[in-house]
Amino acid sequence: MSKTYASAGVHIDAGNELVRRIKKIVGASSSAIGGFSGLFPLPEVAGGACVSACCDGVGTKLKLAFLLDRHDTVGIDLVAMNVNDLVCSGSRPLFFLDYFACGKLDLDVAESVIRGIHRGCREAGCALLGGETAEMPGFYKDGEYDLAGFAVGIAEKSEILDPQRTKPGDVVIGLPSSGPHSNGYSLIRAVLGEKGLREFGGELLRPTRIYVKEVLSLLRSRAPRLKRAVKGIAHITGGGWPENIPRVLPKGLEARLSKGRWPVPDIFSVIQKRGRVSDSEMYRTFNMGIGLVLVLDPKALPAAGKHLGRFHVLGGIFRGQAGVRFV
Repeated sequence: MSKTYASAGVHIDAGNELVRRIKKIVGASSSAIGGFSGLFPLPEVAGGACVSACCDGVGTKLKLAFLLDRHDTVGIDLVAMNVNDLVCSGSRPLFFLDYFACGKLDLDVAESVIRGIHRGCREAGCALLGGETAEMPGFYKDGEYDLAGFAVGIAEKSEILDPQRTKPGDVVIGLPSSGPHSNGYSLIRAVLGEKGLREFGGELLRPTRIYVKEVLSLLRSRAPRLKRAVKGIAHITGGGWPENIPRVLPKGLEARLSKGRWPVPDIFSVIQKRGRVSDSEMYRTFNMGIGLVLVLDPKALPAAGKHLGRFHVLGGIFRGQAGVRFV
């Protein structure tokens, strides 16, 4: 029987429905809900800049950290999942807050996690401003904990990306991931079981890549041809390709992408074969080797590599129903 994310206990459609309900609750400002981060305009006395903010966690990747008793990388994941969302709006991360909750505080484990958070913040160029440690006896299993993170950034109005500028002929490029990052681990655990998790543990615990410095280097370039070349950025996280890329596409446009234009890490083939997971389910659950997608003017391609490093041209933008189509 083929495995799916839903059979592993995660229901993406239910999550999407909750977002729709939240939009109804929020009402007039519902257009701000559903982006990779929220934007709040500062008073004009502050120059008209916008503060951006988001929150996220590491998910059931923590279960793997518990199993292998390795806690030095999940803090990096926590920062990455947040700051990679922030940079999608064109924002520069300013500071980070963490929430560490457990049943009984193990000082060595907590210190290892916080060291990872601090390392992630350094890599993202933001400050670890503070956080909360909650010890709640009886609430968590012995030896287990949960993590949440909160990132705040800033961007001038002129620096905020506007996906509405996207037009037919723009290209779609992808920056390589370091593996599954911090998504799909409920399915990974269901497919591999304890033996497989131990076998591939080192690769599966590889921390989420942080893209902030490369992307901001491109977005803040002084070269006129690069100044407004980037139209939109999508972080490939929960919901994979079909849920995240359309978030930065205007109505009436679609991304047509070609599989085979980038190397897919072997770990994804292992998961797909062992779980008999369909292609569509893989692309809806995992990043498949691409952690960040950018839509940009094709004229900027030659210069983009100087800022982004290695990237892959995945396809282009065409008229059609907003979404992703593999051709």
